[in-house]
Amino acid sequence: MHSELQELGRAVKQAQYRQHRALDSALSAIGTTLAQWDALRAISRSPGASARELAAATFQTEQAFGTLAGRLTAQALVERRPGHGRRIEHHLTPIGEQVLAAGHTVADKVLAACFSALPDADRATLLDLLQRLTAEGDT
Repeated sequence: MHSELQELGRAVKQAQYRQHRALDSALSAIGTTLAQWDALRAISRSPGASARELAAATFQTEQAFGTLAGRLTAQALVERRPGHGRRIEHHLTPIGEQVLAAGHTVADKVLAACFSALPDADRATLLDLLQRLTAEGDT
């Protein structure tokens, strides 16, 4: 028999997996992926950030983020510029801004569907609980 904590961990992972599949599928309709859109969001939040900073923000290795940033640059969504020393800064292009905005619209619809079984108060409670868990891990 599985412990309640194992069941909780599995339920969180299952909800995340379902959400990621739905987002990836819906974002493909606008010509992007969840990983790409997440990178665009991170760059938008921190223009000029390094690959190391953006990798951490998107839960990737620096090498994986570098590969992704290369694809985004090739698609004219991101511009890499020299920074201080060897630092390479990342910035969204106007096309990148457009894809990011379209992704926000898609994500809002998908996430509304993903969380539709929960009333507003339950969603607020879930958000609070998850933020408390992640804040504890950040200290």
